[in-house]
Amino acid sequence: MGNSAAKTEVNVTEVSDKPKDDKKLKPCCACPETKQIRDKCIIEKGESECGHLIEAHKACMRYYGFNI
Repeated sequence: MGNSAAKTEVNVTEVSDKPKDDKKLKPCCACPETKQIRDKCIIEKGESECGHLIEAHKACMRYYGFNI
């Protein structure tokens, strides 16, 4: 396999829909965009190839106040 695989980039700073109400956001419902991209990459390529997406999802989760 060569380096022909395209990298998927996720810009966490674009997350601007941070909840403004008092309802507590559950971890399973936070960051669905980064979670979906991360999970697809892990299934198709394996965890070792998806470190940048894993870190992007962690950063998004931290943005919403989760301690990861």
